[in-house]
Amino acid sequence: MIRLATTIERWPIAGRFTISRGSRTEAVVVVAEVTDGTVTGRGECVPYARYGETVEGVRDLIAQQGEALAAGLTRRDLAGRMPAGAARNALDCALWDLEAKRSGRPAHVLAGIPAPAPVTTCYTLSLGTPEEMAAAAHMAAARPLLKVKLGGAGDPERIAAVRRGAPASRLVVDANEAWSADTLEANLAACAAAGVELIEQPLPAGDDGLLARIARPIPICADESLHGDVDLDALKDRYDAINIKLDKAGGLTEALRLAQDAKARGLSIMVGCMLGTSLAMAPAMLLSGFADFVDLDGPLLLASDREPGLRFEGSLVHPPEPALWG
Repeated sequence: MIRLATTIERWPIAGRFTISRGSRTEAVVVVAEVTDGTVTGRGECVPYARYGETVEGVRDLIAQQGEALAAGLTRRDLAGRMPAGAARNALDCALWDLEAKRSGRPAHVLAGIPAPAPVTTCYTLSLGTPEEMAAAAHMAAARPLLKVKLGGAGDPERIAAVRRGAPASRLVVDANEAWSADTLEANLAACAAAGVELIEQPLPAGDDGLLARIARPIPICADESLHGDVDLDALKDRYDAINIKLDKAGGLTEALRLAQDAKARGLSIMVGCMLGTSLAMAPAMLLSGFADFVDLDGPLLLASDREPGLRFEGSLVHPPEPALWG
C-alpha cells in the first residue's frame, strides 16, 4: 500500500530575485513523498500565484489524493483527478521516482527516451536598473547563456546595459507579460541590436494577438500563454517556441507528451523552471533532449541547495543521480 506525505519547505535565495511582478527573497516549495514502506519517491513543485495557486492550497490538493493512492491510484490516473499545475506535478514526479526505484530502472528508460546528457542552462539576471543589470551581467559574463528579466519602461536601456556587461554571452530575454502594443516595436529593436536569440512572453497572455500580425525579427516563446496540449494550435501563428515547465503542465507525464506534440508542429522548445531546488529540476532534465534552450538554473539562484543535488560545473548541469531522483 502506498502512503503519501506532503511538506512545505522554504529555501533562501542568494540575494533577491526580481521580475516584472515583484521581488522575493525565498523560494517556497511543496514536496510530495510516496512510499511503499521500502522505497520512497519524491517530487517538488512551486505554487505560483499568477496561476491562482497558494502554497497551502497546493499542499492540500496533494494530500487529498492519499486515500486514492492507497487504493491503487497511479500517475496515469492523475490527469483525470487533478488539474494541471503544481500539485499534480509534485505527485506525478514522486510516482515516477517511486516507479524507477521499485523497478531498478532509470526514469528515462521507463519513459522510453534516451538518457539525458549534461547540458548548458541559462543563468538568470534579475530585473533592476540598467546600472544594476550591467554589473550583474559583468559578474556573470563567463557564463555562456544568460536569461535577462525585463519589465516595461526602460527595457531598451536595460538590455543594452546587459550586452555591455557580458559582450560574449548568448542572451535570452523574459518580459513576463510586461510589454504592450505601444512598446513592443522599440523593445524588439533593442533586443535585436543586442543579439538576443529568444524572447519569452512579451505580451500578456490573452492579449497577444498582435504577435500574429507583426514581423518577428527574433523568435518569440510562449510561457504564460501555454500550459498544455490544448493550447498548441491556438499559439501557432503567434509564437515560434514554447517554454515547458513541469509546474504548468502538471508533471513529467504531460510534459513529455507536450514536447513531442510541439516538435511535431515545428515549434522550438525551452525547458524551464520555477525557482526551486534540484529536486524540482531533476525530472525536467529528461526533457533536455527535446530542447533548444534549457533554463534549469533554480539551484544556482538559491543560497543553498538540497543534498544530494544536481551537479553544476559553471552553467553545465549534469543529469540527476538516483539518490536525488529517478
